Amino acid sequence: MSTIDSYNPADPDDLVVSVTAVGAGGVEEAIARARVAQREWWALGAAGRSAVLGKVAAAVEAATEELAALTVREVGKPVAEARGEVARTVAIWRYYAQAPFAPSGEVHEPAAGQGLLLTRRRPYGVAGLVTPWNFPLAIPTWKAAPALAVGNAVVLKPAPEATACALRLAELAGQAGLPDGVLTVVPGGGEEGAALVAGTDVVSFTGSTAVGRQVVAAAAGRGVPVQAEMGGLNAAIVLPDADIAQAAAHLASAIAGYAGQKCTATSRVIAVGDAYEPLAEALAKALGEVAAADPGAASTVCGPVINRQALDRLTDAIDSAKAAGAKALAGGARAERDGWYLEPTLLEGVPAEHPLAGEEFFGPVAVLVAAEDLDEAIALANETRHSLSTSVHSRSLDVALAAADRLDAGMIRINAPSSGVDFHLPFGGAKAASYGGREQGRAALDFYTASRTVSVLPGGGS
Repeated sequence: MSTIDSYNPADPDDLVVSVTAVGAGGVEEAIARARVAQREWWALGAAGRSAVLGKVAAAVEAATEELAALTVREVGKPVAEARGEVARTVAIWRYYAQAPFAPSGEVHEPAAGQGLLLTRRRPYGVAGLVTPWNFPLAIPTWKAAPALAVGNAVVLKPAPEATACALRLAELAGQAGLPDGVLTVVPGGGEEGAALVAGTDVVSFTGSTAVGRQVVAAAAGRGVPVQAEMGGLNAAIVLPDADIAQAAAHLASAIAGYAGQKCTATSRVIAVGDAYEPLAEALAKALGEVAAADPGAASTVCGPVINRQALDRLTDAIDSAKAAGAKALAGGARAERDGWYLEPTLLEGVPAEHPLAGEEFFGPVAVLVAAEDLDEAIALANETRHSLSTSVHSRSLDVALAAADRLDAGMIRINAPSSGVDFHLPFGGAKAASYGGREQGRAALDFYTASRTVSVLPGGGS
């Protein structure tokens, strides 16, 4: 058996947790236990499931400071954001604690004669969840909570870098009254993920595009419902009439917050016409004031990237872009401190064919490009297969809404950072950014249930 070791990205000598990977056999055993537990969980009824999920929310809330500190330590998330993630996690559990009482179908008139036509939604059985490290509490929760609310059991394989957070979340859920086997964490890597996809009844994945495509193919090949969120190459369009200072502040947050390690982070800034020069100056200044610093400090916005491999990939890409003629307006190098830190970086003059202009690098790096007019800006923003979130900055609501109608992204934010998610609304991207049903909100309840049509006709008795 291999070992899963999770280290502190701010202090690479700090081993947060070391556990044995469960292997494919361990995943199969967890799924078998979940099948037994799911029947009792479903039989508990709406009131019973609602009560337990409400208790989970309370348990997570009571452990706020512990969970925030663990999130800072394990994934390097700045403490202010870590507390925000815990608060969001609590809110998601509370939101879905009411979901068992939501309507589970509709009643229709028959085409002719007496009788009833019903649609009813029912759980699939066991949901297999594969989650990333960047939101180690919120993403497992926004997948698990709706799956549990509608009566599924859950087997969760977290990213190795977020193992401790996932284990503690499941432990708190169990202490709050979630029955044994209803939510199981299976530590591991690719072997465990493949076994999970091969053995569960509905699959939800968030992670890289390459792995996501494999997950989709494997699940779809079995005829199993699958959703996959595979990141985004997100653009921000800034028009000449925008409040440049406000736009620069929003962009700096979306580029450097949590070291750019959000699938909704801004990686391409498109300045339209006369907006280019003032925006370049304001954004470079704003990013220059964001230090890559200790995530445990209350004032930190940009902490470390997740590991040495990520840092090397980012710095190699920046150096390559510079060699191809790009210029760093802000940052552009490793921060001079222990740990895996990169200065928030803004580059101009990056060749269109360079990987930084067309691939998601998951770090505090953005490229600045010019567009002659809004038409060109929209064409540039749509020139990606990973359209998750796009922001538009303009004082004209008419212009912004017209742009929103023409953008391909799954989420469009006007005069706001591209980063940011409303947990009660559908979440997902366009084109290759996502596959399958949307996450979050009521859309998640539909994804984790199958629709059945029931015809009820008179029995003919007296």
